[in-house]
Amino acid sequence: MKRGIDICIDQLNELAPSGFSIQVHIRSALPLLNQQTFSKEWMDHYKRSAFALRDPIIAWGLSTSGTTRWSDIEIPDPFDIFGQFASFGMPYGMAVSCGPTESKTIAMAARQDREFDTREIGEFERLVLQLHRTIEPPKALTTAQIEALRCIAEGDRHAAAASRLGISESALKARLASARSSLLSRTTAEAIQRARDYRLL
Repeated sequence: MKRGIDICIDQLNELAPSGFSIQVHIRSALPLLNQQTFSKEWMDHYKRSAFALRDPIIAWGLSTSGTTRWSDIEIPDPFDIFGQFASFGMPYGMAVSCGPTESKTIAMAARQDREFDTREIGEFERLVLQLHRTIEPPKALTTAQIEALRCIAEGDRHAAAASRLGISESALKARLASARSSLLSRTTAEAIQRARDYRLL
């Protein structure tokens, strides 16, 4: 599955000369997968300015499904986020939103030279839909995964958690790695948070 995800991400990147971002299956404000290729300068500015809470592209994506060019979004932009995008060399963009309200996937892409054409928007949408279908939040974790995550969530270190569960430390680490993989999480702390958000823990 990871290979397929990586291929989709690479293809999205090829369609977005000035960068893209995608948040797959947003639940409780936390996406299962969050990938972006915008410049570090833009992302630092975006985060510092708390634009995610004010972004008309995100507001559009949360309220509808489909595709749009940024120039067609008619949501108020009091913080001039579109102007900020342009000042960082991204005057043109598109967005895709899919999925139910409780598990939205929202993606956007930018370019400097022209509007995205219909073919590019259609291809971008196809890849976003493919990722949305491929990356499904788990409906359950195994008992072993839950026990391992719960021990760490309650403050146990690896040795103490392994002792508490009557297993070796390497077995505990394997269970934690398996839980991280199921939840597409980079860290155990992130896996614990996602498990809680999905009511699996």
